[in-house]
Amino acid sequence: MTELLYQINSYQREFQAAITVTDAEARAVLLDRSAFYPGGGGQPADSGVLIWQGASLPVERVRKDSDGIWHVLSGDAPLPPVGAVVTGQIDWPRRYALMRTHTAMHILCGVVFRDFGALVTGGDMEPLHGRMDFEFESLTKDLVSVIEEAVNREVAASRPVKAAILPREEAFQIPDLIRTKINLLPPEISHIRTIELVGLDLQADGGTHVQNTAEVGRMRIVDYKSKGRINKRIYVELD
Repeated sequence: MTELLYQINSYQREFQAAITVTDAEARAVLLDRSAFYPGGGGQPADSGVLIWQGASLPVERVRKDSDGIWHVLSGDAPLPPVGAVVTGQIDWPRRYALMRTHTAMHILCGVVFRDFGALVTGGDMEPLHGRMDFEFESLTKDLVSVIEEAVNREVAASRPVKAAILPREEAFQIPDLIRTKINLLPPEISHIRTIELVGLDLQADGGTHVQNTAEVGRMRIVDYKSKGRINKRIYVELD
């Protein structure tokens, strides 16, 4: 099983790891440890390179299964063999933009839940922009302005962002830990990682985040739409 370095330190840009399994047909390698985020929770997977014997092998795709994290390599260079030690390098500008964006989505979710009690019904993000769907019956231009002002106050509040990994039973004692309309956590997961924006939001989350809300920068709500009678979508961009 792959050690998930990104869950411990989202700021780790480079790491060394050993190859434990190769899949020549898929051009994929399984590592014993990895800082590459495999995607999930609306956050896209990381990109970057694996360096072996002086050659940079582009990581085209990252995916996670029961064995661990697979790194799919582009090009036609030979795959490093099992046992080889490689150096992984994350595409840091892209990763950091996604960290800022993911924390921004939690700020938005925290404000909307605190001030209006609305649950999340969906979401997606790319570097520096994203959208979230909420269980709102009505969403007006004036209300959107109120939400935008509120989220930027939370950015300016410089709230610490803390990660923790808890036993499932302990995690589910936390009120409102699951902010989605439907609990998407598989029952076989024994430990749950949480992300806390101290004083604002605490949720189950496996993605990468900044350490302080101030790092997010200004949030702009650039559009909003109705996606159903009680489903409204808010679009956010970061400066």
